[in-house]
This record gives sequence, structure tokens and C-alpha cells, in this order.
Amino acid sequence: MTTVSPSSGQAQYPEEICVEFCEVEKSFGGERKILDGINLRLSTGTTTAVVGESGSGKTTLLQLVNAVLRPDLGEVRVFGQPIPQDHLVSFRRGIGYAVQGAGLFPHLSNRENVELLAKLSGWAEPTRKARYLQLLAMMGLDDEISDRYPHTISGGQQQRVGLCRALMLQPRLLLLDEPFSAVDPITRVGIYETFEQVQAQEGVSALLVTHDMREAARLADYLVILAGGRVLQQGMVSDVIAAPADDYVQMLVKEQL
Repeated sequence: MTTVSPSSGQAQYPEEICVEFCEVEKSFGGERKILDGINLRLSTGTTTAVVGESGSGKTTLLQLVNAVLRPDLGEVRVFGQPIPQDHLVSFRRGIGYAVQGAGLFPHLSNRENVELLAKLSGWAEPTRKARYLQLLAMMGLDDEISDRYPHTISGGQQQRVGLCRALMLQPRLLLLDEPFSAVDPITRVGIYETFEQVQAQEGVSALLVTHDMREAARLADYLVILAGGRVLQQGMVSDVIAAPADDYVQMLVKEQL
């Protein structure tokens, strides 16, 4: 895991890197930079949480990883390789993406939602079905929901179906954009437990964007605090909580934990 010395501020990086941001800058036409000189190296096989308020650049960070956006300056590398300029469909199919509210297609059944990318990728029907049933079991979902549509199941079930879809192609990297914020607190705890089990079983690297420090502390190994497009602090969750780098980080820790 990557660690940061509270005294020196210098990061000690692991050998295996999942995602790397090298002096990344991004803006959208105005003078204010959404991301300003981002340098991050995130460990393979772990969950990293990026915490910050709305407008801090969290979602932009995710969108740079799967090439929805491109940096104005700097470079983003995924598993040691620069993001390709073409063949992006193939590249993105190695990355799972789960968003707030699940983002399921309302005109497709739950099973069709989960299997869609596998079908487009040419997976044979028996292979798709086997993976689908495996994911249902891991997520604690009953096969009874398969032929139903997303609006006929609960918000918690929809979020689990969304995670199934994100994991269907057995990605090495999972991007999570506020995926649990739309469900009630009691349901959220159950999803947290399921996610932790699935993440361990699948061995997938995860990058979680959230505004909720409690969620980050529960799910993540490594923590990045973002504000105004800059990294204020990064390190092991326990290290950041024990030694906030400035008043803003201290406020997040004090108010949310």
C-alpha cells in the first residue's frame, strides 16, 4: 500500500500501481481548473476512496480514468499503460463503472441489464448465464428478479444489480461514483457488507468517489482528500484520520466520524 509520512509529506509508493495521475490538469473553458496538478499512484487490489465536496473534481477524476474526458495537461496511466487514443471500447470493457442510482436501463430486464456488455462482447449464452448467476449469488439477490424491470425492485436491489453489471466482464478495475448515496442508511450498511465480500472474492481494484467520510473509512484502504481540484492529503485511512494535514481535513474527520 502507498503511505504518506505526516512529517515529510512524501509518499512511499508500492511497486504495483493500478491508476496513476501524473501532473494532471483539467478545466472546462473557464479560468478555474477543475483539477490542478494532480499526482496520485493508487495500489492494485485495494479500494481507494476520493473524498471531497461537490465541485471538488471527484467525478472528473473518474471520467479521466475511463477516457470519458482527456486531461488538458499531464498523463493518466491504468495498470502501467497510458490510456489509448483509440480502441476505447475494448479498453473500457476492462473497467467496471457503477453510479449513483444504479443507472440501469428501464426498458431492459434486470438480467438483460447485467448481461448487456457480455452479449455485446460476444460471450456465449451459457457463459453469460453462469456469470450472471454467480454474481446474483454473491450479491445476495434471488433469481426471481431476473425477468423483472428495475422499477419493480427496491432501491437497494437496484444498486446490487448495478454492481452486478459493473462486475459482469470480470474487470480488473471498478470505478464507483457515489454508488450508495441513493439508498437508505440501513440498506446501505447491507450493501457495504456485500461489496466488501465481493471485492475480496473478485480481487478487483476499486476507486470510490464519495462525499461521505464515514463511507470512505468503512470501505477504503487508502484515502485521498480533494478540494478545489487539488489533493490536500493522501494516505492510509487510519493515518489521515489520526493526523489531518490541515483544518479542512480535520473538519471532515471531526464532523463525519
